[in-house]
Amino acid sequence: MTLPFTVPWLTPFPINAEELREIQSNYMSGWQAIYSAMQQGNLSTVSDRRFSSQAWSDQPAYLAMAHMYLLSTRTLNQMVEAADIPEDLRSRLRFSVQQWLDALAPSNYLATNPEAQQLMLETQGQSLLSGISNLFADLQKGRMSQTDESQFALGENLAVTEGQVVFQNSIFQLIQYAPQTSTVYRRPLLMVPPCINKYYILDLQAENSFVRYAVEAGLTVYMVSWRNPTVTDTDGIQEATWDDYIEDGVLKAIDVVRAISGQKQINALGFCVGGTLLATALAVAKTRQQQPVYSLTLLTTMLDFTDTGVLDVFVNEAHARLRELQFGQGGLMPASELATTFSFLRPNELVWNYVVNNYLKGQTPPPFDILYWNSDGTNIPGPFFTWYFRNTYLENKLKTPGAVKVCGVDINFASLDLPAYIYGSREDHIVPWRSAYATNALLSGPKQFVLGASGHIAGVINPPAKKRRQYWKSDNPDDALTAEASEWYDAATVHQGSWWPDWLEWITEHSSTRKRALKRLGNADYKPIEPAPGSYVKTRVV
Repeated sequence: MTLPFTVPWLTPFPINAEELREIQSNYMSGWQAIYSAMQQGNLSTVSDRRFSSQAWSDQPAYLAMAHMYLLSTRTLNQMVEAADIPEDLRSRLRFSVQQWLDALAPSNYLATNPEAQQLMLETQGQSLLSGISNLFADLQKGRMSQTDESQFALGENLAVTEGQVVFQNSIFQLIQYAPQTSTVYRRPLLMVPPCINKYYILDLQAENSFVRYAVEAGLTVYMVSWRNPTVTDTDGIQEATWDDYIEDGVLKAIDVVRAISGQKQINALGFCVGGTLLATALAVAKTRQQQPVYSLTLLTTMLDFTDTGVLDVFVNEAHARLRELQFGQGGLMPASELATTFSFLRPNELVWNYVVNNYLKGQTPPPFDILYWNSDGTNIPGPFFTWYFRNTYLENKLKTPGAVKVCGVDINFASLDLPAYIYGSREDHIVPWRSAYATNALLSGPKQFVLGASGHIAGVINPPAKKRRQYWKSDNPDDALTAEASEWYDAATVHQGSWWPDWLEWITEHSSTRKRALKRLGNADYKPIEPAPGSYVKTRVV
């Protein structure tokens, strides 16, 4: 595959003539080397997994095509890096070019994928028929299948930790989980998941449920299960704002947990956007001279949006204004659009991989609980989304004391002097770990920062029994957190396995003494409504 140097999306951008000549020379040399090796029958295999099967190596013409594609990819990326343009524009250009390059990979098309062709011949066309059937099934669903969804059902083999919904309003249900030990810690734990996803990422199957892990250790756990609004809802949820999610969401959940537990202060944990909501709610409470939470856990959470990673390519004033015009006064940010955006942050893994396997090879994807959760999307109220987008990603106001009012009051994260456990994932492409680390500079209480291996989800959902991955922490946490992120990392100690036991030791130290566990859930004011996982989480959107 050859690509001309007059590339439409690069033509308007100036490139130093000498650098361009060198890029052109390297490209032609590379092309000639590939052609020569093909003629001589000694083309090397490629390490890229898209072209790693034996079918590519067995057919020199296809193997040469893979080499030329990779050469063209490297060349166009070099041109992007050589372009004399501002860095923010380069980031957007880099992202756009990579999207096109990933889409043009010869592995994505039946006519240029020898592995799919070979399978079609071996199965006498059955693989192609199955692929067409898979394609039509996905068109009917309105999304690409990433897992065998027929193997999962909420309340049966996902979100199965025992509990009861003990409160609900128009924004969320509150689940109280049943104790699984004879005694429990007095101070309960409230978990606040992201509202752009469903809560059960923290309660998947028994062997990888973070909720079950905490409950089995003697913690009394409560979970916010956000409502999944739909286009047919007429009760005002489509007009819900950031303030509504703070006042009637997080702060209300905290009040209910305190009332049921009889504790003046509780522990609280926030994950991703849930952490941003939780920290903001606590800052609102502190301005009101209230401190209802004793300790704070933040998992892959951004409070400082200076570095938003690859998502920065979508952040600009024009995008913010478009969204405000679309649904700033009401309406929904569709789950499908959010899912598509996040999938195309890693297109080879989350898009083209399934195009090849599902449609070209006719395979059914294997069952995988995290990918089932990933496909179970959530709509977002438009006013909530537009406020969040502008005041965090675009203008980064939350981190600056008094820069923005929430629930009618100024907020200041420095007022939060409670103990905090802050976790980031090293390969996180949604919340870069350095952005999670930046939270240390905003909070004023004692802090413990822990860095886990892997990405945004796999790094968090890493049960100890699997004995996988590792995590980093400082031996002198409070002193070390004054350092820059890279300096902290260089000085940190690596520990094998999951970070969960480290967190459990920390959270139980902040959970007071133990008492006899009560079988009855809720109380006279907050009686059980329905069994966990509740009805809100079961609402699916197309």
